[in-house]
Amino acid sequence: MFVTSENDPRQGWSAVGGERALLAEFLRCQRATLELKCSGLGAVDLARRPLRPSTLSLLGLVRHMAEVERRWFRRSMAGQDALPRFCSDADPDGDFDGAVADPAVVAQAWEVWQVEVAFADRFVAGAADLSMTENDPWRGTVALRWVLMHMVEEYAQHNGHADLLRELIDGRIGR
Repeated sequence: MFVTSENDPRQGWSAVGGERALLAEFLRCQRATLELKCSGLGAVDLARRPLRPSTLSLLGLVRHMAEVERRWFRRSMAGQDALPRFCSDADPDGDFDGAVADPAVVAQAWEVWQVEVAFADRFVAGAADLSMTENDPWRGTVALRWVLMHMVEEYAQHNGHADLLRELIDGRIGR
């Protein structure tokens, strides 16, 4: 186990309540899981790609999820002209390809991820209704409710990758 049940930041929340609170809490717990899977590792291990030829790394997942948070909340839902931070047309896999064993790259990844998570949390808290919709170039009209569910799905998928990566890096397993 990464943490004991008493110290697990994902424990202790109510399984009853309003839809917004429950969806936000599920998303918070998925985000916390990614943080836990990366905890205690230095730049070399965070950038390690133990599943060759795959470019998957824990650091790449952090960078990828920062891009996903930015894309759905800042660009799609808030309508901001916010360019990707790690990817480009020339390097669409820059989130993973640029995940190198450099402490400055690690610090930047966490900083960008935290900024995007904070923006998303503020946006969700301030939204009048989860039924609010915006037009997304990829999906068409999307509701904030759908975006929240999609984000839980996206984190859950990549946290599965993080489980495997962490086990291959140092043998640690658990929730």
